Amino acid sequence: MSTPPDSVLENRVGNKLTNKLPSSFSNDLFASVVVFLVALPLCMGIAIASGVPASYGIITGIVGGILVGCISGAPLLVSGPAAGLAVMIWELINDHGLFVLGPIVFIAGAIQLAAGSLKMGQWFRAVSPSVIHGMLAGIGVSIVAAQLYLMMDLSPVGNGIRNLLHYPVELENLFIAIEAHQGSLLEPINGSTSHIALGIGLLTIAVAKGWDKLAPTNMKLLPSALIAVIVATLVSWGLDLPVAHVTVPENLFAEIAIPGTAYFATFKQGDVVLAAIAVAFIASAETLLSASAVDKMHDGTKTKYSKELFAQGAGNMVCGLLGALPMTGVIARSSANVQAGAKTRLSTIMHGCLMLVFATLLSFLLAEVPIASLSAILIIIGIKLINPAHIRKLKQFDKSEVWIYAITLGTIVVTDLLDGVLIGIGLAFARLLYSLLHLETKLEKSKENEKVITLHLMGAATFIQLPRLASTLEKIPFDTELHVDIQNLSYIDPACLE
Repeated sequence: MSTPPDSVLENRVGNKLTNKLPSSFSNDLFASVVVFLVALPLCMGIAIASGVPASYGIITGIVGGILVGCISGAPLLVSGPAAGLAVMIWELINDHGLFVLGPIVFIAGAIQLAAGSLKMGQWFRAVSPSVIHGMLAGIGVSIVAAQLYLMMDLSPVGNGIRNLLHYPVELENLFIAIEAHQGSLLEPINGSTSHIALGIGLLTIAVAKGWDKLAPTNMKLLPSALIAVIVATLVSWGLDLPVAHVTVPENLFAEIAIPGTAYFATFKQGDVVLAAIAVAFIASAETLLSASAVDKMHDGTKTKYSKELFAQGAGNMVCGLLGALPMTGVIARSSANVQAGAKTRLSTIMHGCLMLVFATLLSFLLAEVPIASLSAILIIIGIKLINPAHIRKLKQFDKSEVWIYAITLGTIVVTDLLDGVLIGIGLAFARLLYSLLHLETKLEKSKENEKVITLHLMGAATFIQLPRLASTLEKIPFDTELHVDIQNLSYIDPACLE
């Protein structure tokens, strides 16, 4: 019996291998590359915005891709460090020190994991849209306010409002220094490189916005953030500009420390537990709202919310043990995943693997990225979070929703994220109680017969509103035929009925 030629054997082997691969593999592979390119600059930028080394964000991105991707209840949702938590983490580290980050993230993950196990996934979606949009806008303002300093190689002076009020002073000092300088603008002025860093940041923003508008159709999938960072990095490297660069360890795993006794001792601190509860709540709400949005983008498997909450909890517990940033499901990377043609969870897992390979083998390239460039990307993201369309949408329902939005936003900017969210939720509950307990009364005389009066009741007629109802009834003349319109009445209790 003759042996088949080598070419025939190669074809048979190739066909067998192809048949064993999922039919969607090529789609998922391409999508994973796109998501990796989107995620890499964001992971580093969010880490810097959180006040930690860039490697912390990369570690979270790797865990979110590989671990959470494997057990996720939302197969096309991409998890990683989120801008929505950057402000809170920065404040926590600023107040308590970096050592509390790991315990807070671990406890938050444990809360999420327990909530997912108890099938509470849907409950974390029960947050008023006015609070959610106000929180996102407040985060956006705070991110922009802080990143404007980092885009000038300066340190923020405090929280959102302090940063905003002091920034014009920094700009004025910068322009005065530039006017008085006689030498090249590519060299430090009085030992400061703020003007050079600002130029790199503005270049990044210009390239990113230009790419969004002018990129060829067949290259639209290449993320504008990555293109902008690459251009800014090449300019900085080519001109050998003396600006601050990202700090990346040669060995990514050197950043990981095994938790000791001091780590677990912080679990007893009330402020650490309270912060963990806040992180768990905000991370869960952001994740499940993002999952709901992603479900509308594709026709595949829809989200199992409790399973996704469990997966997020497992991921955050691992990130907590590694001392990395907390993670959430993120809409920007997830939408890129869907638009790139992802079909299964394999795209998310492979994007995490690509981040791991890049961070361990090519970390020297990341060290060339200017911090000002990443800060510029975060400024773009922060501005997108401040979406005026949300105000117009809330206005269609009730003006009180706009007030809750504005107060939540303002409180976050003036104080901090936790206070803003708690006040927003409190106002939303107060608005709900008002709606449930409020009663409006209106007397209307008949045009045909003045002796006939209609009493219109709107809202809820409870015993609390009995004095109001009695006062209205006392205004009606004794010899009047009274009709009571209750079609807009949601509830009436025995006291009012009697």
